[in-house]
Amino acid sequence: METKELYYSLPEEFIAQYPAEEREASRLMILDRKGKSWGHSRFDSLPNYLQSGDLLVLNDTRVIPARLIGCKVNTHRKIEVLLVKEVAPRSWEALVKPGKKAPINTQIIFGKGDLKGVVTAVCGPGKRVIEFFANGYLEAKLKQYGMVPIPPYIKRDSHHPLELDQVRYQTVYARIEGAIAAPTAGLHFTERLLERIKEQGVQILSLTLHIGPGTFRPIKSRVVGEHPMEPEYYIIEPETADIITRAKEDGRRIVAVGTSVTRALETIFGSPYQPRPLEGWTDLFMYPGYCFKVVDSLVTNFHLPGSTLLALVFAFAGKELILKAYQAAIKERYRFYSYGDAMLII
Repeated sequence: METKELYYSLPEEFIAQYPAEEREASRLMILDRKGKSWGHSRFDSLPNYLQSGDLLVLNDTRVIPARLIGCKVNTHRKIEVLLVKEVAPRSWEALVKPGKKAPINTQIIFGKGDLKGVVTAVCGPGKRVIEFFANGYLEAKLKQYGMVPIPPYIKRDSHHPLELDQVRYQTVYARIEGAIAAPTAGLHFTERLLERIKEQGVQILSLTLHIGPGTFRPIKSRVVGEHPMEPEYYIIEPETADIITRAKEDGRRIVAVGTSVTRALETIFGSPYQPRPLEGWTDLFMYPGYCFKVVDSLVTNFHLPGSTLLALVFAFAGKELILKAYQAAIKERYRFYSYGDAMLII
């Protein structure tokens, strides 16, 4: 498959800049793969499309305040830092903008000067290792000056997050810190909705996959399959893994909430012939031609053109069906991307 096939036209007015007033008030498209048809509903009607015995699997990763704005010592040039992962005590791999202005030994100060970073390594275009020093407890300072890293297509007031984002760019079940982006399919759930789902006999389970920048990096290769996926860390409890294994053996439906859950499940349970580590790094890339072995149904948002996420839903439901459904969503004025509406693929 060529990467150009992953593109579609979306007017900017359909890119959601704010979340829905209430989480579960988002719209929900129901996409039937067998019938090659779709319908329109609201997210709070999701229980109507689930059944007793289903397993609903969530990603309980929590977004960290990963975005820092600082300035270079002496020049006072603005430097933006996006923390990706901690690689050693006090040291983080980070995306730095502008990267060309941050060679090794660059010193960056944040806030009132009580937090400082020094570039200790160059890992690639825009990617650096930064060692941090603080007057006081380092983790507290990183949280004090860090901001929620809302996506760049959300354009408001110099891309500064609002207090609203501190709450709404986080799932209600977020638990394990480590992501730099939210598992956005989960943003539509409320505690009340989850309770309704449980009451009808659906079992709700959680795993963790810390979403990193690789998920959102555009595919630049001409052929989709040549795109290298950056690894993301996942973990699942042994008891949870056992429940999922038994459910598949019993023919129960596995409903993944989001592409991140799908990646984790297909990584862990995708091959019955190899050991299945319950903790590790996955670089699994799902695009048309991939055979899904675990996930039976998928809750997901509407994704960016040319993205690995769109490639995944193409693989799950078929390119032609997804593109027709996306055009129908545009016609019906659905809201797209992270704060947008959702789709249930059955």
